[in-house]
Amino acid sequence: MFSNLTGLITLARSPHIIDHSVHIPYHIFMARPREFEIDEALDAAMELFWEKGYETTSVADLTERLGIGRASLYAAFGDKHELYLRALDRYVKTRDPDPVELLSRPGPVLPAVRALIRAYAEESAADAKRRGCMIVNAATERLPGDAAVGRRVEAAWNALETALVSALLRARAQGELAPDRDPRALARFILVLLQGMRVVAKGGPDPDRLRDAADQALALLT
Repeated sequence: MFSNLTGLITLARSPHIIDHSVHIPYHIFMARPREFEIDEALDAAMELFWEKGYETTSVADLTERLGIGRASLYAAFGDKHELYLRALDRYVKTRDPDPVELLSRPGPVLPAVRALIRAYAEESAADAKRRGCMIVNAATERLPGDAAVGRRVEAAWNALETALVSALLRARAQGELAPDRDPRALARFILVLLQGMRVVAKGGPDPDRLRDAADQALALLT
C-alpha cells in the first residue's frame, strides 16, 4: 500500500487514523546487533591466511573459520582481498614483542639489537608449523603483482629499518659502536638477514643454520 517508510510513519502518527492494523516493526528503528566482534574475526582471518597463504584460502575457508556467513563477511570486510589486507595490518599491529618498540627503549642499544637477532633465530627455529612471517609470506606470494600488499610490505620493512638505523646511531653516539661504522648499511644488512631467516626456516628450520647466521651477524656488532 505504501511505497516507503515515510508513508508508514506518517500514517501511524496521524491522529485521524483509527485503523490500528498498521504496524511498524520494532526492528526498523533498532540497529541490528553485531553478530561477531571485528577484532576477533580479524584475528581468526589472520591466523588462517598466515597458515595457508592468500591463494589457497577460499571464502568458504574464511566463513568456516570465522563462524559467519558470506553476507556478513562481505558486509564487514568487502571481499577476500580486502580482508587479507586488514589481516596483514592486524599482524603488524599485534606483533609481540614489537621490534620497533624493543629498539626504541632507552639505555644501552646493542644488547637490544642482539636480543632481536637472537629472537628471530630462535623463533624461526621453533616454528613447527613453518608459518614464517606473514609479511615475508605476503612478499613472496603476492609481489610484485599486488600493489596494496606491496605498500604494506614496504611500510613494515621501512619501519624496522628506520628503527634499526636510529638505534645504531644511538649506539655509535654512546660509544657502543665504532665511529667508522655505517649505521644505515648495518641496519639494512640486519633487516635482510632477519627476513631471510624467516624464508629459510619455512624450507626447513635447521636450528644450527639459523644460529650460525645469527652469530655471524652478532660478531659485526662490536
